[in-house]
Parts: sequence; structure tokens; C-alpha cells
Amino acid sequence: MQVEQVEQVEQVEQVEQVDWVEVPAGLLRRGTPAEDVAEVARRYADTGVPEEWYRKEAPHAQIHVPAFRIARTQVTVGQWALFAAATGRPVPKAPACHPVIGITWNAAVAYCRWLSEQLGDLDVRLPTEDEWERAARGDDGREFPWGDEYRTGLANLADLGIGTTMPVGSFPDGASPYGVLDMAGNADEWTSTVYAPYPGAPAEVPNTEDWAFDRHITRGGAFRHDRDLARCARRHGAYEPDLEAIAVGFRLAAPAA
Repeated sequence: MQVEQVEQVEQVEQVEQVDWVEVPAGLLRRGTPAEDVAEVARRYADTGVPEEWYRKEAPHAQIHVPAFRIARTQVTVGQWALFAAATGRPVPKAPACHPVIGITWNAAVAYCRWLSEQLGDLDVRLPTEDEWERAARGDDGREFPWGDEYRTGLANLADLGIGTTMPVGSFPDGASPYGVLDMAGNADEWTSTVYAPYPGAPAEVPNTEDWAFDRHITRGGAFRHDRDLARCARRHGAYEPDLEAIAVGFRLAAPAA
């Protein structure tokens, strides 16, 4: 086998090391009841988040989500480096085991397409917003991926004071019901969903977020964020152009096996 072919095989073997989690078809208890929004805002008043930001989560609805698979951890700098080498993109200066951050939505989508080509028979993509929330909440509509009570030390958020990313999977006790890791904190995560109000949303919820740098929804929050963004229902976005400073990364999804 020629050197070029050997390198190609080694690259495929490396990119195939995605740790997929199978999420079964089922009901997502999505969002927050409109009558509970004021109480949610009160619980997190110390974060300075106004009540209107939480109204985007209303109304509560039960949504059927087909089966899919999702990566157990966020895409790492090491995984991104293979794509970067093939496409001439920069690699952030961070350890290979940390989540890659500072990634635009278009670049994340390009990575998914590239990985699909490497694997040949798998349609790799970003998760939809509903898929992301189902992977985080499971069947019971919990507040956080690990349960209903916030506990410092289960996610890399501002209260830990670390101030930067950590190796993916550093908080196994903060896993979601399906064993998905870092769905709160470390890096904020792109979804494939463009922001829009949920059907039946309160009238004051904006139809668009024209102030956002990118209109796609992000989920989970990052190391710089407060615990309100660790909530499974919390809808967010990239509101600043410096995506590295606000620690925007992504994780992969694919059809069910």
C-alpha cells in the first residue's frame, strides 16, 4: 500500500472514533409552561437575565422526536485538526482533548459534510434544537441534564471559576439520561435550527432575533455562562461576533443506527 493510501486509512480510522449515543424515539417535554416563566426568572434573578428572555421557551409542549444518534461529547480540537489539515482551516491553540470553539455555523456544517464523506455511509449533521433538548432531558422534562436541582461541579460553568474550556467528558456525574456529556457548560453548541418562536408562543416573543450574530439556536452554555444556560429548556444564540470569546462549539448528530 502506498504512503498516501496508508495516511488516508489512518485518517478514516481517526475520524471514525465518534462515540455515538443512540437516543430512542419518544416524547420530548419541550420548553416551559407560560405560567411558569415568571417563577423561572425569579429563581435565576441573580444572573441578571430578564424575564422576557425566558419567554422564548413557552409554551410547554409534548413533541414526538424520531430516533437519532448524538455524539457523547463535543467535537474536540484534535478531531477538528484532521478537518483543518484537509481544508486549510486554522486550528485553535488549545489541547486536543478540549472542545473546539470559535467555530461559525457554516464551518460546523462544513465539518459535518467532510466527516460524512470520510465515513462514506453516514449522514453526519448538527442536531436539531428538539433533538438536542431530548438528548439533554430524556423522557421526564428535567431542569438540567442530571436532574431538577442545580449542583456546582457537574458542569464547566462560570461558578467554577475556571475561565476556559476543559477536556470533554470531565464531568461524568453531569451526564444526561442517555449518558451524553457536557450538555451544560464547557462550550455552547450550534444546532441546525434557525430561531423562531414556538407555535403558540406569548405575543411579546420576537419573531426574529435581528440582533444576533447568527440566527441559529445554540444550546447548553459555555464555561463563561451562568447556571441559567445549563437549563435544558434555555434557548440561546450567538449574540457576539467573537465566537471564541463566547466559546461556541458543536457536537454531531446522525440518523439512528
